[in-house]
Amino acid sequence: MTQSSFQGVGSSERPSPLAIPRRLWGISLMLAGIGWGLAALRHFLLQSNAYDLGLFDQWAWLVSQGLPPISSMEQVHLLADHGAWGFYAAGGLYALAPSVQWLLASQALMLSLTALPLWQLAAQAQLPRQLCWLVCLLWWLQPVVFNTNLFDVHPEVWVMPAFALALWAERAGKPRLWFALLVVMLSCRDGLVLITAGMACELAWRQRWRWSAAAAALSAGWLLMLSRWLYPWLRDGEGPKAAGRMFGHLSGGLGSALAAIDWPGGAMYLLLLCLPCGLFWRRRSLTVLLIGLPLVLVNLLSASPSYRTLIHHYSLPLAVVAVTAAIDGLAAAQRGGQSLGRRPRAWLLGWTVLCWLALAKPWFFTGPYLQRLAWRGDVDAAMSRIQASDGVLTTSYLVPHLSERPTVAFPKKSFDASLPSSGFNVLLLNPSDPGWGSAQGVQRRLLNQAQGSGWECQRWPSGLELCRSPGAAQQLPPGNATPRNRRAAPAATADGESNSADAAPA
Repeated sequence: MTQSSFQGVGSSERPSPLAIPRRLWGISLMLAGIGWGLAALRHFLLQSNAYDLGLFDQWAWLVSQGLPPISSMEQVHLLADHGAWGFYAAGGLYALAPSVQWLLASQALMLSLTALPLWQLAAQAQLPRQLCWLVCLLWWLQPVVFNTNLFDVHPEVWVMPAFALALWAERAGKPRLWFALLVVMLSCRDGLVLITAGMACELAWRQRWRWSAAAAALSAGWLLMLSRWLYPWLRDGEGPKAAGRMFGHLSGGLGSALAAIDWPGGAMYLLLLCLPCGLFWRRRSLTVLLIGLPLVLVNLLSASPSYRTLIHHYSLPLAVVAVTAAIDGLAAAQRGGQSLGRRPRAWLLGWTVLCWLALAKPWFFTGPYLQRLAWRGDVDAAMSRIQASDGVLTTSYLVPHLSERPTVAFPKKSFDASLPSSGFNVLLLNPSDPGWGSAQGVQRRLLNQAQGSGWECQRWPSGLELCRSPGAAQQLPPGNATPRNRRAAPAATADGESNSADAAPA
């Protein structure tokens, strides 16, 4: 299908595939502002985490300072994480004014603006203007879109508009634009190679051999470059770190691999993927659904259940595929004389809203996200006593508030280093709520060790404790904090798990 196919179509019924209504721009920007506000509110409520907001905030800050972008939490270079060279652009924003809000705002903006190329895809398919608006609503109401906007920050979100526009460019017969957009997609996450490989499969199914070969060559070349050169170079010879973590359980042969698969969870995951858009799909939709097949298979085979939810970012590209399949289904119905009237459109839109209410997480702001609100004053008072040059060991949910510095981390359950050799001169911990990936016993042991070593410590009513090493001691201003006896060492308590509202970050 080419652009010339739409010449002569009345603009009042079917919009031009290149024209985007000003109202759509306005609504997209408004929704981006709402999304940013919700993400910023979640961050303010101490519900963001070291993984991944703290990681990317520190990387962006290090780039803006001209320092090597190596995470102090993982000792991993930015490019060794997911080959996301496109994330260097965040360093330019941080050079203007370092703030985690750049990441939260840009993520919300790109998620909302993905509706624009989806409008172009709908207009390209000769859908009436009302159905083009329905397509945009279908995207904005995808549960995984809303949840991804809240679940910290992930750079592949930036290229969702490029993904949708690449689908439009391929159908419009614009190979150079299409290929450039595929490169842009791969600049923000290595995992998007599964999408470009899926595009190669879908193009081969439609016998577009040259296009398929180009997508396959780009996918294979990028994957080989990362696994055989970039990752080993930056990781002292090691390959992709995610491979062993995700698929190590499949190494015992076919029988054990099949037994290790979470079949009930996988079936539920597939159902959840289909629910928001499935009613819009037709037989013609099956072709474009092939694009998501490699990513779906990887998510099903992964050892981590996080890959099989609509909470995390792993399924976000599948939402673009699902909405595009809905566009093809609506176009097939139009050509078959089954045009949707006002009542069927209302029913389908109502179903989409119902799925959003059931699978998105706006209600978290009425309860789970408010669990730490009462501590906000204590946290602000404690953070005001921390200097920009301090090396801070804190809880995972406080890392994103202190990550614009060379050294910051949270004590994992496996943390066993002694404080003098750890490189940290400040502890900011709360054993009563140790956060994701840590434990009550670990944090209590560290605080006891600090107090036994003569560190200056203070404690707030919320259970938050701040300790500074003697060599880095500063005058701690009076407040509602209570000084702790340097030599007092209260008994350690049993390990406790975090009650974070979100599932474990990846």
